[in-house]
Amino acid sequence: MTEHITHKPLGGQATQGMMNYARYLTAVSAARRPSPIRILTELQQRSPPSLISLAGGAPNPNTFPFHSASIKVKNGQTVTFDEAVMKRALQYSGSSGIPELLSWMKNLQKSLHNPPSFSYRAEDGQMDMCVTTGSQEGLCKLFEMLVNPGDNVLLDVPTYPGTLAALQPLGCNLINVPSDQHGMIPAGLKEVLSQWDPSEIHKPGSGAPKILYTIPNGGNPTGASMTEQRKREVYELARQYDMLIIEDDPYYFLQFDKPWAPTFLSMDVDGRIIRTDSFSKILSSGLRIGFVTGPKPLVDRLVLHIQASTMHTSTFTQLMVYQLLDSWGQEGFLRHVDGVIEFYRKQRDAMISSADKWLAGSTGDDYLTQQ
Repeated sequence: MTEHITHKPLGGQATQGMMNYARYLTAVSAARRPSPIRILTELQQRSPPSLISLAGGAPNPNTFPFHSASIKVKNGQTVTFDEAVMKRALQYSGSSGIPELLSWMKNLQKSLHNPPSFSYRAEDGQMDMCVTTGSQEGLCKLFEMLVNPGDNVLLDVPTYPGTLAALQPLGCNLINVPSDQHGMIPAGLKEVLSQWDPSEIHKPGSGAPKILYTIPNGGNPTGASMTEQRKREVYELARQYDMLIIEDDPYYFLQFDKPWAPTFLSMDVDGRIIRTDSFSKILSSGLRIGFVTGPKPLVDRLVLHIQASTMHTSTFTQLMVYQLLDSWGQEGFLRHVDGVIEFYRKQRDAMISSADKWLAGSTGDDYLTQQ
């Protein structure tokens, strides 16, 4: 089924343009269908515990060797899995993520970004989310969902090597957009796009880019962060050329300066932003928990890929993280984030101080010689 949404300018009033999500999908993604077994798993999770299902092939948790767990948190709290919770933690779960963690994260996204699409209808590009096994899984599956061989893809230069590793095998053309210490340069993006006529981008064979990828905060490897004004200019160009923006933001919670810059998601009146977030830098990199936030028609497609591949992120780690977040609440979570920021601020200051002391007036070769 073809999905549409109505374009809404930043002022909020609807225009006549319609956004067709189907035009962005690869043939493989468009061909994906729900897995019956995965649907049965999700139905079983909403059923009473007394239900004995013979349909999904779930193992009996009474045969699992693990009984319970108690994990002590640095602030003295304890995350506890009693026997019943442990049985759930070791069992299959829904491909989009456990419901309580998704609900917590949706509320956090609304508090932090207040996306205009939060209250849209599902068919109109309502904001939705899914859990991924680290944000890298989300990125990789997004690219496989959206990028065909020969497609032109726009991205910062230089950019994250993990992104290049995911994109290069897809046979697409990577088009570099100039950047500086404030991230992607809108004038440079406009110049790159000027080779295509906006009135002809939907014609077959136009070659106009459909995807723009950027790391807006603490870009890897440059450390550059985009200003609000630049984001708004880039977003307007994305509207003009009907592009999706992949907002890869694993360092969002490590911004030193407050207030934090508004995100692309916060200004997304059309439903054209797909955002990836990660807990790797602030809770644990080994737990492998990330999130994709975006218009429901596209998030649903991503979940179909998860159904057919990893099936779901570890139920154990999702429950562990949810219990921690639920005990903290949003305020406690953000206090923890502030503590992480201060730790890295001190690390940064110490590094700058050492560089000023030992490298001032020297080239790198001089420094190596001195050592």
